[in-house]
Amino acid sequence: MSSWRDRFNQLGGKTRFVVCRLFIHLVGEEVAPLLGVLNKAAFDAVDSEGDMTVLGEGLVEICQSLLQYDTYWQAAGNEGDVFWDEGEAGDFVTELFTDSAQRYRSAPDVESMSANRDEPLALPATHHLVVMLTVAFEGEVPELEADLASMSALRAGLKALVNLHYQETLRAVQVHFSPARLGDELTSDQVLVGFPELIPL
Repeated sequence: MSSWRDRFNQLGGKTRFVVCRLFIHLVGEEVAPLLGVLNKAAFDAVDSEGDMTVLGEGLVEICQSLLQYDTYWQAAGNEGDVFWDEGEAGDFVTELFTDSAQRYRSAPDVESMSANRDEPLALPATHHLVVMLTVAFEGEVPELEADLASMSALRAGLKALVNLHYQETLRAVQVHFSPARLGDELTSDQVLVGFPELIPL
């Protein structure tokens, strides 16, 4: 339900911006191939120098892969805010980016991996994987502005993210994941300490 402030700003013709971040914790040796999808999206984002179409395509691929791996979802969480000023929305995106990048080993070493891009990709059997998706978009999407800490709500949220790309309303996309480097292992204790937002599904 819209707040009075939302209605007032709609009457004034202001653009509504939403910034939100999703956390998804997956558990099981079978989740290792997801690292390949995530790293490919990171390579493509760097290669495109942040082109929004390429970022959106990467987000779609990641969301579709996460939906296929829903058997391994262990916990989830989300947060966000609504803005009527693009600059304020941008500041919040930057704040979330900085926070996500500082989480336990969540920043891929794209430069060193790019040098070895032609070599076969060896995926470690990591048991824990936390994916952080941060997006900014125009408009209103109830599926992303609700509590996503349930299987059905998370599925609906990931599908809504895919739709944002095709509706061309995305304004920012950031993807972080832990562990981000091949060969790193994320333990149960590190998940608890590094990602307190997670709620068991």
